[in-house]
Amino acid sequence: MAAVWQQVLAVDARYNAYRTPTFPQFRTQYIRRRSQLLRENAKCGFEPGLRRQYLRLRSQLLALRYGPLSEQSSFRASSVRSSRTTLDRMEDFEEDPRAQGARGHRRSVSRGSYQLQAQMNRAVYDERPPGSLVPTSVAEASRAMAGDTTLSENYAFAGMHHIFDQHVDSAVPRLQFANDDKHLLACCSLDGTLSIMTLSPPPASVKVTLKGHGGPVTDFAWSLSNDIIVSTSLDGTLRIWNTEDGRCIREVRDPESSELLCCTFQPMNNNLTVVGNSKHHLQVVNISTGKKVKGGSSKLTGRVLSLSFDAPGKILWAGDDRGSIFSFLFDMATGKLTKAKRLVVSEGSSICSISARSWISREARDPSLLVNACVNKLLLYRVVDNEGTLQLKRSFPIQHGSQLVHSIFCPLMSFRQGACVVTGSEDACVYFFDVERNTKAIVNKLQGHGGPVLDVSFNCDESLLASADSTGMVIIWRREQK
Repeated sequence: MAAVWQQVLAVDARYNAYRTPTFPQFRTQYIRRRSQLLRENAKCGFEPGLRRQYLRLRSQLLALRYGPLSEQSSFRASSVRSSRTTLDRMEDFEEDPRAQGARGHRRSVSRGSYQLQAQMNRAVYDERPPGSLVPTSVAEASRAMAGDTTLSENYAFAGMHHIFDQHVDSAVPRLQFANDDKHLLACCSLDGTLSIMTLSPPPASVKVTLKGHGGPVTDFAWSLSNDIIVSTSLDGTLRIWNTEDGRCIREVRDPESSELLCCTFQPMNNNLTVVGNSKHHLQVVNISTGKKVKGGSSKLTGRVLSLSFDAPGKILWAGDDRGSIFSFLFDMATGKLTKAKRLVVSEGSSICSISARSWISREARDPSLLVNACVNKLLLYRVVDNEGTLQLKRSFPIQHGSQLVHSIFCPLMSFRQGACVVTGSEDACVYFFDVERNTKAIVNKLQGHGGPVLDVSFNCDESLLASADSTGMVIIWRREQK
């Protein structure tokens, strides 16, 4: 019944801004003590019906004391795997009823808690202009829980937790922590293999090596439940792997026998994977059958190098090596792709990384796209409509002219003033930028790689950062302890 105490804590957190408005430190202490008490009580094994009844009474009492925040029905939920709340999960991805019936490898999560937050978001933000600051009670509660830590202190990564060198002398183009996991990490290599690594219990080690591709592995993606990885390779195959034993479940050959360069799961239906190839084509593949989805294909102007869905899975962006970013509307019921918009970032410059984010900070809804485009800049775009139209918001100087460098948004919601993005660079450094700081935007700079840094990845609570370079080195950085 851990799900119920997590929901109780969520209710308390939402009302926390109303408690002792002149003593925010008390609100922080209250939530911490409340979490500790509920966690201990959850181990006692009380009758499930009593816990649910307590949740209802608790929410009613808080509503009577501070006023209602949402409908009572929003508290219904099945189970919660994690009490952490990240930016993209604030999206009301249940708007489309067809999405509710989508099948796939989905985590067991509290749909009710998502709906509750989405209702709160709509009530607060719908009448505000895009990007405007909204000093909501939700943001105030979050700030109280986070304390007064500055952005620079929060991203003070310095010490090396571990270094992996099993792919030495072959570039590691992609790496990614597993979903909602602190210690499970995977990477792919141009040596034709993938590695799944575990950082706990110590010492850190390679858990399993995925072997089977006949050429360099260009990209991979975790399923939501972390039980499956899909990977693409220059050998022209998409492979589906069991992450526990490293067994290849299925091999899907490209019908054009072209090199496969990138892939991504459809976020609401992990039976569907989108693949981009060297002959300019996008294709939606059903990994359960290994067959292409009818209507799920399109053509770009160049080699497809990067893909990213928005959080609800309704818009797909794809970048090619001719400098263009295309947006596609994704039909949740059929898997059909409809081309919507095109933006030429820089003619002839490769769009090698795209990351979508629905929120920059908790106080301002600001759908954004982070782009690496071989123009010696990291580009941040605002998504201005439901067709994925992009408008340049900020750019940050990095060294990037030819390598396939990637960047990411920091996964946790910013409870502080400012919000961070992290990128690799061809000068062998990792850069942290505050996207809301007009001057001196560099928050941190990590030096330790011996070649261009190609990819970066945070674990779920931002306690560890992984980075990979063109020499095959993977460095795990730990947050500096205060």
